[in-house]
Amino acid sequence: MASNFKIIRHHNSDNLHLNLSGDFDGSAALELVHVIEDNADHYSRIFVHTCGLASILPFGEAAFIRNIRVSRLRSQQLKLTGTPGNRLYMDCLNLAADDEKQTAWVH
Repeated sequence: MASNFKIIRHHNSDNLHLNLSGDFDGSAALELVHVIEDNADHYSRIFVHTCGLASILPFGEAAFIRNIRVSRLRSQQLKLTGTPGNRLYMDCLNLAADDEKQTAWVH
């Protein structure tokens, strides 16, 4: 994992907020997916705030997309925010379209 990657967590009511910082590589992606999956049953929505990311490495992006697809999240549960989040969102939508699977991951 990138030595500078961090996930800062806080919650309010039924929402969990995950603030990411540092470099998003493959290990960081798997850590994020793990945190999301561990909390999916406890929160209505999980917000992943990506503005603090310094970079998204290609393998990190691919690992996140590949692993988030097989998680047990409900379609409207995960929200990605920030410019890096928009990029991940578009990649998730493109992959869903390729799979003929219409899942709205984020807004």
